[in-house]
Amino acid sequence: MIFTPTFWLKNVMQIDKRFLKKNRVRALVLDMDNTLSMHDDPAAEDGVLEWLDEMRRLGVKMRVVSNNNARRVAPLAKALGLKYTANGAKPLTFGVNRAVKAMGVLKSETLVVGDQIFTDVMAGNLAGIRTVLVEPFHLENKWTFKLKRRVESMVFHRDYRNLNVK
Repeated sequence: MIFTPTFWLKNVMQIDKRFLKKNRVRALVLDMDNTLSMHDDPAAEDGVLEWLDEMRRLGVKMRVVSNNNARRVAPLAKALGLKYTANGAKPLTFGVNRAVKAMGVLKSETLVVGDQIFTDVMAGNLAGIRTVLVEPFHLENKWTFKLKRRVESMVFHRDYRNLNVK
């Protein structure tokens, strides 16, 4: 189904060497807000920099795809040492497909990773790429985020008892 992620994890740090090998993953298309950092925060969440270093050590190709503009995306992407595609137009597939092409990998060896069903998961699924839904580091208090999460729960029930937590 278009709204159903292939994998559901607590956060990006659960993507480790074992997970990558088991699922034959060589590349990650990464959302930024609430996946690598807090929305509108120019700093990575705790543990993300170390996780990125481990992914690089393992030879994993990575690229940020964000619906935000370059002015918002560039500073954090630079701080994380990642190339990026801004104005990614998720849930459309343009940004995700550009990222896969830029990394020079096959869709079958790539994962789209993000915290939102109606953007990240849909974009990956529509592009024919496996998806990872991660929980946001912090729940947003703005009414728009609360509404979005409530609508998401109508199409994908987040049963936290079944969350793949290490």
